[in-house]
Amino acid sequence: MKKFIETLKNIWKVEDLRKRIGITILFTAIYRFGSFVVLPGIDPEKLGQLQEQTQGGLMSLLDMFSGGAFSNASMFALGIMPYISASIVMQLLAVAVPYFQKMQREGESGRKKIMWYTRILTVAILLFQAPSYLINLKVQSQTALNPSISWTWFMWTGLFILAAGSMFILWLGERITDRGVGNGISLIIMIGIIARLPSAFAQEVTNRFTETQGGGVIMLIIELLILFAVVCASILLTQAVRKVPVEYARRVQGNKTYGGARQYIPLKLFAANVMPIIFAQALMFIPLALVQYTTDSTNSVMHSLLDHTSLLYNVVFAILIIAFTYFYTAITLNPTQMAEDMKRNNGFIPGIKPGKPTADYIDTIMSRITLPGSLFIAFIAVMPAFASLLGVPQGFAQFFGGTSLLILVGVVIDTLQQIQSHLMMRHYDGLLNSGRTRGNVGTSAY
Repeated sequence: MKKFIETLKNIWKVEDLRKRIGITILFTAIYRFGSFVVLPGIDPEKLGQLQEQTQGGLMSLLDMFSGGAFSNASMFALGIMPYISASIVMQLLAVAVPYFQKMQREGESGRKKIMWYTRILTVAILLFQAPSYLINLKVQSQTALNPSISWTWFMWTGLFILAAGSMFILWLGERITDRGVGNGISLIIMIGIIARLPSAFAQEVTNRFTETQGGGVIMLIIELLILFAVVCASILLTQAVRKVPVEYARRVQGNKTYGGARQYIPLKLFAANVMPIIFAQALMFIPLALVQYTTDSTNSVMHSLLDHTSLLYNVVFAILIIAFTYFYTAITLNPTQMAEDMKRNNGFIPGIKPGKPTADYIDTIMSRITLPGSLFIAFIAVMPAFASLLGVPQGFAQFFGGTSLLILVGVVIDTLQQIQSHLMMRHYDGLLNSGRTRGNVGTSAY
């Protein structure tokens, strides 16, 4: 507790970090406020059937990702998931299409072009998803629509408002990344998830002490212990690393000496962080948009994909997570580039020749540690299905692992690391009370 209070004091001392945290809180508050702004012409008191629809299945997950905006018929109902879907498509194109591969190698200018294409694709996805949402809204809560408003007018205005709302959320996420503590898009998803936790926990406590569910305090304690164990395991394993030793030869430039010491490359077990889970979950929402177009012969398959407790859903979900873990690790960590950087700085891995053998060695290690990492997060991702089958309500079962828990753990750790990096930078500059200054840092390999 003392260390925590001291950290808060240090954060308050750093003006830039204080402003960044304030901006982050402000933008997330705007996002939460917008989640309750209902579409024009909708009576929020008559959305009971829509809210009942989002109590189970994938609709519940979609509502959770939007922070409750989906069931509120809010202007933010579609959330950030259309942008995530567009990002998946663009990253696949960057691997498969030479034009986008070249663009990705162009550095900052290429990144801006890819972002522009991603936004265009996001709008295209919104133009498909928004009408589907409005049609579902009409079917589920037709009485909520003001009878004096024509359906055509409501469809066009709702389409524009929903698309603008999702793009505004994207803008908020980018501002949090640029001017806040970073990880803006992931932070917005986390805020939407964590907003459901208090009500889900309160409902579970109430249910455990009623005749409808029973079990009392003993079952509640067992559930909390299991939840605590899963959270601790997730935190420990997401921070697990394999350290690869690197020897740096001594070299002299002018009157300075560099290298001459052993350092380590920390290869994380979860190098891709939460992105594979977010990507896989975004793809699992596709059946929601397609189910109304299916025929009788394919309805059983689609309905299985809409049921988060079904075997088919969980098998497909786990396979997608494993595949995206390998895919995202491959595009974020380049063994060839790492080997070239070591060679350029007179570094080498003991017992491994510089150049291609070093790249192959790093690639082999990454492949070996990525497999258990991907299997673990896939197992955690399907745990809510087992919790639901054991009688835990879905609202609370979503936090027994699954997308919710992994995103919460991953984003919280990443955000804390961002804050810590700001503190260390200011500490390095001498703004904190203790620590080293620039003059006594020691030798560096770079």
